[in-house]
Amino acid sequence: MKITAGDLNNLISKSNTCLIVWDVQNMLVNNIFNKEEFTEKTKKVIEAVRRAGIAVFFTKITPLPERFESPARKMAFKSGFTNLDKNAFELYFAPIEGETVFNKHTASIFIGTPFELMTNNAGIKNILLTGIATEIGIESTAREALNRGYMPIIIKDCVSSSDKEAHERSLMNMDKLMPITEADEVIKVLDGLAR
Repeated sequence: MKITAGDLNNLISKSNTCLIVWDVQNMLVNNIFNKEEFTEKTKKVIEAVRRAGIAVFFTKITPLPERFESPARKMAFKSGFTNLDKNAFELYFAPIEGETVFNKHTASIFIGTPFELMTNNAGIKNILLTGIATEIGIESTAREALNRGYMPIIIKDCVSSSDKEAHERSLMNMDKLMPITEADEVIKVLDGLAR
C-alpha cells in the first residue's frame, strides 16, 4: 500500500504507536541474507523510537518442553532447539528499562502474550513492525493485527529472513493490505516527535 511521508506523520504519534522487534535473536540474525543492512537500520529505528518516547515490545522464540512442543514446529526445526547454545536465543539488541520482552511460542504476538491487552489499555492502534522472519512471524502478526483493528506498518529494510525469495514474496503480499515504508522515512517522523 503506497504510503507518503504525510501519511506517516498522520499515523505515528507517541500515544497511539508502538514498535515490535520480532525475534531478533542471535540464531536468526546470523542466518539472514542482509545482516549488515538489517542490523544497522533496525538499530537506528529502535534508537529513534526511544528518543520519541514510543513503546517498544521485543519477542523471543521460546521453546516449550519437548513433549508439549507443536508437531508443526518440530517438523520445521528438525534439528530441534536443544542442540542450540543459550546464546542462540539471546536478543541481538538489548531492551532497556521499561521495554517489554514477550517469550512466545507461536508466530503471532496475539497468541499467548498480553500484547493486545496492554496496547488496548494504552490506546495503541498503530504498530511499527521490524524483525525476522518476514514470511513467518512478521506477516502472521501483521495480518492478525489488521484483522483486529490495528494498523500494522512494515518497515521493509528492518524485516528480513534467511530466505530472500520468501521475504520478497511476503512483502509483495503485505503491500496489497497495509502500509510498507522504509527506516529513513520512519526516523524522520520519529525525530519530529522527539523535539
